[in-house]
Amino acid sequence: MPQVEHGMQRRIIYIVVLFALGILIPVSQTIAREFQCVAQINYRQLEGSGFGFLDELKDLVEDYMNNNNWTDDRFESEELIECSIQIVFLENFTMTSFRARLVLASKRPIYGTTAKTTVLQISDDNWEFSYSQGTPLIFEVERFDALTSVLDYYAYLMLAYDYDSFSEMGGEAHMQQAKRIQQLATAANAAGWSTLEREGRFRIVDQMTDARFKPLREAYFKYHFGGLDHFTQDTEAARGVVLEVLSTLHELYEDLSRQYVFEIFFSTKYEELVGLFEQSEESGAAYDVLSKVDPGHLTSYNDLVQ
Repeated sequence: MPQVEHGMQRRIIYIVVLFALGILIPVSQTIAREFQCVAQINYRQLEGSGFGFLDELKDLVEDYMNNNNWTDDRFESEELIECSIQIVFLENFTMTSFRARLVLASKRPIYGTTAKTTVLQISDDNWEFSYSQGTPLIFEVERFDALTSVLDYYAYLMLAYDYDSFSEMGGEAHMQQAKRIQQLATAANAAGWSTLEREGRFRIVDQMTDARFKPLREAYFKYHFGGLDHFTQDTEAARGVVLEVLSTLHELYEDLSRQYVFEIFFSTKYEELVGLFEQSEESGAAYDVLSKVDPGHLTSYNDLVQ
């Protein structure tokens, strides 16, 4: 399905969700932006003083994410993807050269409820870049920059995951754009993009564009649209859909062993999964699968069988 059709399908489903939530959609002008991002900056771990200029990155990052055109689709203001970006500075090599942790999350509404679900949540501890006071963040996706290219990469990942949740493989064009940025970073031999790391930026898009992981991409749509969005209409059927998703992930887990993109899915969804199945007839079946594919969160899953 072409990207334009995916974008239209995302919009149709999104509008249906808003109506189901009882949210009136005013007549508003479409805008050429996609995100409603909030940024936070934390440099308390840096040794020494004189780093107050880093506070200006909050507004710069928010402006960069919220006011650049990431797609050819037109979004209404209420359709913007809600996201948060936290930059935690871990160490400084010089007064303008740093290593930081990037923590990001993106959300979308759940049909029939006032709640939102976290679609993607990532913590990246290996971001090295330079920044001097007053330096603008320039939007040039085809030019590698240690600071902005990481923002570009995660912007397209958030778009890809969001579109995948509204239509099957709907985020493919955005996933391919993230892969292009990965290729630029690898060619520049940039820190944090190593092909040797089991986790990290390289692995995410490398695995999500691998045909072997297509069932995982398809599972994102089935989980969000078939499971969460129909949960209030037919709870038991929705739980059945989520169990099918977990069964698919279990089969992938056995075929491909534990991969980073599985960890991203479960670190984002494990609490939600407990909430979906807790005190239900399917709790035991959910526990049987989850305890095998995500043993790292076994303590939380134990609530399903207690």
